[in-house]
Amino acid sequence: FDGMRYQEAVDAVAAVLAEKGLGEKKITYRLRDWGISRQRYWGTPIPIIHCESCGDVPVPEADLPVILPDDCVPDGSGNPLNKHAQFLHVDCPRCGKPARRETDTMDTFIDSSWYYMRYCSPGNDAAMVDERTDYWMPMDQYIGGIEHAVLHLLYARFWTKVMRDFGLVKFDEPFANLLTQGMVLNETYYREDPAGKKTWLNPEDVELTLDERGRPVSAILKTDGQPVAIGGTEKMSKSKNNGIDPKAQIDQYGADTARLFTMFASPPEQTLEWSGSGVEGANRFLRRVWAYAVAQESRVQTGLAQPAGAAGALPVALQTLRREIHRILQQAEHDLKRIQYNTVVSACMKMLNTLEAAKPDDSAAATAVITETLSIFLRVLNPVAPHITHVLWQELGYAGVHGDILDAPWPQVDPAALEQAEIELMIQVNGKLRGSITIAKDADRASIEAAALANENVQKYLEGAPKKIIVVPGKLVNIVA
Repeated sequence: FDGMRYQEAVDAVAAVLAEKGLGEKKITYRLRDWGISRQRYWGTPIPIIHCESCGDVPVPEADLPVILPDDCVPDGSGNPLNKHAQFLHVDCPRCGKPARRETDTMDTFIDSSWYYMRYCSPGNDAAMVDERTDYWMPMDQYIGGIEHAVLHLLYARFWTKVMRDFGLVKFDEPFANLLTQGMVLNETYYREDPAGKKTWLNPEDVELTLDERGRPVSAILKTDGQPVAIGGTEKMSKSKNNGIDPKAQIDQYGADTARLFTMFASPPEQTLEWSGSGVEGANRFLRRVWAYAVAQESRVQTGLAQPAGAAGALPVALQTLRREIHRILQQAEHDLKRIQYNTVVSACMKMLNTLEAAKPDDSAAATAVITETLSIFLRVLNPVAPHITHVLWQELGYAGVHGDILDAPWPQVDPAALEQAEIELMIQVNGKLRGSITIAKDADRASIEAAALANENVQKYLEGAPKKIIVVPGKLVNIVA
């Protein structure tokens, strides 16, 4: 079996064992029966009636569904359904003798295994689902917490196949694509009493002392100034009291800041470490967005009135600006389709840097380019920061042309804008970077070699004629001296 791949070797070993009568290939599942009952009021009733004469009897189909009573009040002493005589005591549907209804209810994983299918058949009181479910399902994109990535997905797929076998649906799998988002982490702080019991303190109530590298070295409680222990970074939870109040963040920074930080801090499928400085950084970025956009107000409103093509042939600087914005737009579109929102935010930051770095004059061409590129930027940023972009879209006058930003068409990459008449090539001498040249994109090899050898900085490292010149098209020139 040496040299075989894993699966190939497994099949070969199984075949030999079967041939010798020593065994057979068989899949052994580690799945076990899973009890669905829970001793609580709030859940789906289990439609079983317990009769001393007949045993466990299913509720007749004509009496389904079993409805929970509305006047059942939990008192903390156990399942309140056991004390609700009207619900509990029924006649056996088989023999008619007094019997008792099952008071356990189904666990929530039963409901979460098919709720998304029920959404496809709203208003139907006669069946679980109807033919509309086959139109809408399977779901194009399902997003859920990583803590549910195994069991919930298993139950949902199992339940779908059960419904398929009963003829309720025609599809085999519930989800076409699945994204399991990571958990949000935060620092933990606590005090421990003599008995070893820990009292967890919210990070907002703790003041830190940092070393020269910004790492926490000690912490005190703000209310009394006394030390608290630093417990490390853990998943946000009530038990560790390390959650962040969303309302407090929104009141201080606005919803757009909270959204932008959350999307930018990490890829969706990875854990996100909460950072107060990161939130402040997101807020500073949005302030820059506002400042830049407002500064362009008069220019944009003039540009909106210009007919298409009024700018004519563009100067090199404006061509470069359009090319860079459309290049970033192309990458942002790709990342949106991959659900990589952190790099979409990064693309927005690159766009703003590019716009701020441009120093356009007051010409009609410059006005047209700024009007176009700023509108692209606002539309790409809108899914991340909808409120500030909505207001700026209105204030700058774009709404008068395109309607509300939510109704405006998504910006399209202009292939012509991506075309580059000139390109920059790096020049290496004996493998070390020694300079660069800007040359026509369609320049032939001889022209590239001549320009590279003529570079002043390169000539310092050459002694006589080079032994060899290697041209990597579109990237670099390597001179072997």
